[in-house]
Amino acid sequence: MNHHDGFREFVLARQQALMRTAYLLTGDAHLAEDLLQSVLIKVAGQWPKLSRGGSPEAYTRKALVNQYISWRRRPRLESPSADPPDRGASYDEAALDRIVLRRALAKLTPKQRAVIVLRFWEDLTEPQTAEALGCSVGTVKSQAHHALTRLRTLTPELTHLLSDSEIREVAQ
Repeated sequence: MNHHDGFREFVLARQQALMRTAYLLTGDAHLAEDLLQSVLIKVAGQWPKLSRGGSPEAYTRKALVNQYISWRRRPRLESPSADPPDRGASYDEAALDRIVLRRALAKLTPKQRAVIVLRFWEDLTEPQTAEALGCSVGTVKSQAHHALTRLRTLTPELTHLLSDSEIREVAQ
């Protein structure tokens, strides 16, 4: 039996969801691909242990957040663009809301952005988010509160969308 049995199936089954999480964290499709690829390399190295009773998805999600925060701490010569790629001239209102919200997300601290993505996009509970971030539930609550307050300040035109349950719908 190969020590990577099941890894390919895990990646194929969860790749889209993990890529969405990476994109929401980075705000840039190319950086999201780089982030996910670097994390999957680490997950592959831990796969034998994870496949024997660990939680591969939780481990991968935590690794995405940690790698993203680590990347944000390092100075870079280039910075990701909050602007989505051009896809044509017509946008519907929901698309415009998503663009505005994604730009506002880019202005949050890495930890605040991670909390928002995990809590309201991934729909993790506060304890699950705390575990993924390696912090207390109180820190998750505080970071979420500060992040939502900042989002409401940055995007008053989207206040109607920034209830806890609605953030997830807009980010999609």
